[in-house]
Amino acid sequence: MKNITLFNHRQLWCIAGPLMIANLSTPLLGLVDSAIMGHMESPDYLGAVALGGMIFNFIFWGLGFLRMGTTGVIAQAYGQQDAFEIKAILLRTLLLALLLASLILLSQQFIIAFSLQLIESTQAIKTLTETYFTLRIWSSPATLLNYVLIGVFIGLQKTKSSLAIVVSTNLTNIVLDIFLVVILHQGIAGLALATVLSEYTGMITGLLLLRVVLQKNNSPWTGRAIFSFEKIKYQLTINNNLFIRTLCLIFTFSFFISQSAKYGPVILAANTLLMNFQALMAFVLDGFAHATEALVGKTLGQQNQHLLKQTLNTAALWSFSMAVFFSLLYLLLGELLINTLTDLIPVRSAALNYLPWVIITPVISVWCYLLDGIFIGATWSQHMRNTMAFSTLFCFLPVWYLSQSLGNHGLWFSLVIFMLARGLTMAWIFKTTPLLAH
Repeated sequence: MKNITLFNHRQLWCIAGPLMIANLSTPLLGLVDSAIMGHMESPDYLGAVALGGMIFNFIFWGLGFLRMGTTGVIAQAYGQQDAFEIKAILLRTLLLALLLASLILLSQQFIIAFSLQLIESTQAIKTLTETYFTLRIWSSPATLLNYVLIGVFIGLQKTKSSLAIVVSTNLTNIVLDIFLVVILHQGIAGLALATVLSEYTGMITGLLLLRVVLQKNNSPWTGRAIFSFEKIKYQLTINNNLFIRTLCLIFTFSFFISQSAKYGPVILAANTLLMNFQALMAFVLDGFAHATEALVGKTLGQQNQHLLKQTLNTAALWSFSMAVFFSLLYLLLGELLINTLTDLIPVRSAALNYLPWVIITPVISVWCYLLDGIFIGATWSQHMRNTMAFSTLFCFLPVWYLSQSLGNHGLWFSLVIFMLARGLTMAWIFKTTPLLAH
């Protein structure tokens, strides 16, 4: 039993470790973007990046099912040792990603016009946001293909390949940020162009790694089986549920940023900096969550009840330990991190005032991250959709409405309640629904 437990810890870390490094590079990129924009002559630049990012969150995060939905079905096929179905899932999802990217590019004028109508901010920030959007939108094909490739590699437990895609993307982005913005003084346009070029760098890296995997998969390409109506319907059902779930999540965070803008550019900039702290914590916890997706999916494919229980216990232990670490980190070093990211005194002061919310969030939100991983591995997409919709519509929005008199503190309070509601509702589903019954 002891050897089995040690194996589970080692296996979890072998999968989660590369993903954690990959995920850490993503908020690092956000921190670099914020630091570069935070040292511009006006907080308008930082606010524009936040609002532009909000638009792309709706576009790209909304299509995050290309990653999540792929991981679960790939992991289960991997557990069943079904090499043909792995290849079929890959092809179906890549074609879907290309179709969606084409639709985004064709709709770009409508998207930016509609988005700017909804944003309540100054004209200067709106102009900068439009500049950022019109350049970054051309990263769409690469971004969506990267979602699929990363999902496939996580499902196959080849997380070093996922690491290569993410790190090559983000390191390229950081280097180009410095070159285009700091050295060439291209401003927010340089920041957007750096993102576009880096996404295509990551895509090329992923396709080269995928070629190696496909060379080892000798199963035939059979059009009738690949385009099976039942299999396509099953994947589309999962994707549809995850799409609705993700829209609710994006709405919540975008609503948070939008409300921040109503309090003025200083509060918007402060909340943007603090949300980067949230991203740093979230992407580390997602390392364990993504590993859980792969391991749960595989064990369900194998129908191995004992290994499933060991996997869940190990993932819960490490996830909570890491959440405690981040709460302590922000408690002890939060002020130092804020001062490092911006030299604007009003923004520093505002961020420090709302830092306590960031300190308590990790130990509250850890459970929804972990349970997301379990549900994705089990392809419980309907439960993910329902719990997220409930948390958004019946917890976040009512609490925000009732706490408006508290100003920005009320906004942060509603976000914490949202995280708590997600964890509690998913925990109830997990407790009352046997995994191997699905």
